[in-house]
Order: sequence, then structure tokens, then C-alpha cells
Amino acid sequence: MDYFKMTNEFLYSITFIIAYAISLILTPIFRYIAMNLNIYDRPITDVKTHKVSTPYLGGIAIWSGWIISLLIIRCITHFPTGTLNNIRSLLIGSFLLLLLGLFDDIKKGGLGFKFKFLIQIIACIVVVVVFDIRINFIENYTLSVVLSILWIIGLSNAFNIIDIMDGLSCGVATIASLFFFFIALPSEMIYVNFCAIALVGGCLGFLPYNLSKTKKIFMGDTGSLSIGFILATIAMGTSYTKINPIGMFAPLLILSVPIYETIFVSIIRVKKGKNPFLGSKDHFPLRLEKIGYTRKQILIFVYIACSILGIAAYLTVNLSQSLALILFTIIIIILIFFAIKLSKIKVD
Repeated sequence: MDYFKMTNEFLYSITFIIAYAISLILTPIFRYIAMNLNIYDRPITDVKTHKVSTPYLGGIAIWSGWIISLLIIRCITHFPTGTLNNIRSLLIGSFLLLLLGLFDDIKKGGLGFKFKFLIQIIACIVVVVVFDIRINFIENYTLSVVLSILWIIGLSNAFNIIDIMDGLSCGVATIASLFFFFIALPSEMIYVNFCAIALVGGCLGFLPYNLSKTKKIFMGDTGSLSIGFILATIAMGTSYTKINPIGMFAPLLILSVPIYETIFVSIIRVKKGKNPFLGSKDHFPLRLEKIGYTRKQILIFVYIACSILGIAAYLTVNLSQSLALILFTIIIIILIFFAIKLSKIKVD
């Protein structure tokens, strides 16, 4: 048993290193390709927060680092049949989201939201129905399938929504992946561990270029949609309720920032009579920027908040039911209070 654990720990380390190295190498290559193919995110609308045209395609480097590392590890070790099936489902589903994001990034004016939702539903059906990765604590099969599809679609688009500032969406994904890895580590669902640690490596390889002033590249919808899809799926891949039933809320805490941002901007837009699917500058990071915080300060604040929420998720899974409930309630109250304060900041 000790040898098995040591072997897995070694494989997790190798997975991370390979994903990181591949993403780090491929990101400038895809930046070069994007520049030569004239694939840029141009600030031609008021909702854009950058001022200089910036090449896309960083998301392909992240996804490539993620999947290639898993394929290499597959070649040097033997995964159980269930693990292979789960990884296949994530490969197929995330690849569909990758292609969807790529065409949305390349097409002038982007794709229509109805078509995007259709492709997302198809990708979800592959994972939820064909490979049966879904919310397992709901006994009714139909309800479980529907809620699982809504969960994946919601998270995929949530990471797209928070991708409005350099390092934000990718950084949040990195921290979230780490906590899914730590929480799932003792379980037998090792596909979650491998997929999570590979995503950490892929994101970290891309992040320096996303934050660079001279070699900047965006991951675009290509990255945000596929990353959100992977995280939403692995969130359903392990048990959180072995100690107490409140642990089922752990994924909500780990992914609080994109969920919080999506709910926040949707409510604000609906209250103003606006379409929640259309972009605007009412995101909470932009509200913080409006009152004087620098983008570096906002990133640090969000990273710290993600880490605290991740620790809270870990505690929620491992504490007694009463303590976990108290902790979860306190966090909800703080988030509501923060939302009320943010909503009072006037933005364009």
C-alpha cells in the first residue's frame, strides 16, 4: 500500500511537470500563430477592458498541456478501466468546448448564444449520459442528469464571464484545481486527481504570458469554456459527504468566485432590464477597480479569497456536521454582505 501511494504521488508530480512544461512551451508558439493568422481580441466595443489588440489561442496551449500530460502518463502506467472511461469523457467533452471557443474567438462578432448552448448541451450529454459522470447524491436519475448538465454549462460560462482581467480566470482555475486535487487525494477516484493536477500545470504554464506586458496572450473562450467544463466535471467525480452531508457544498465553495460573479452580474443586469447574456462593465473586479484598487491588488485579493474558500471547502468536508454548517452559513452571510456593498458602486 505504501509503495502504491508513493507511486501515485510520483505520477502526480510527473503529470504536473509535463503539463506545465508543454503549456509553457506551446503558449508563445500559439501566440506566434495567432499573430500570423491575425487572430486578435480587438478592443472595438465599450465592454472590452483592454486597450491594445491582443492575440488569442492561449487556451489551446493550456488544454494541450492538460491532455498530453494525461496521455503520456497513460503510456507509462496502467489506469483502471473506470479511470480511462472518465478521462475519455473529459477529453471528448472538453475538446468540443475547445472547438466551440475557438470558432467563437475567430468568427467576427462571435457565435450566437443559442448555437453555443446547443454545443455545450451535446458535450454535457457525452459526459453525463454516455459516461454517467453526474451528481450522484440525487437519487432521481432524470433530475440528476438535468442538474448535472445545468451545473456543467453554468460553470463553463462562469469561467468565461470572469475572464475580464489578465490572470483572473486562469488564476482562479489554478487554485480551484489544487483544492479539488487535495480533497480527492484520499479517494479511489484517481482520474479526478490526475485531471486536476494536470490542469494546474497547464494553467501555470500559460499564466506568465497572460500577465506579461511584452508577450501577452489571452486564452479566449477557447480556454475559459474548456477549463470551466473540466472543473465542473471533476467536481462531480469524488465524494464529499463521508463525514457529514454538508460536505456536498464543498464544490460550491471551491468555485465560489466564478459562481458568485455569474449570479452577481446576472442579478444586476436583470434589475436594470438588460439581457444577462450580453457583456457589460458591471463585474465585481471592475467595480473594485472603479473605487481605486489596481489590477494587481484585485488579483491578489481574488487569489487570497479563492484560497480561503478552498480551505473552507476542505474543512467543510472534514468537520462535524454542526461545525461545517456554521462555517458554510458564515461564508454565505459574508458573500451576501460583500455583494450589497459592491452593488452600490456606480459603474458605466
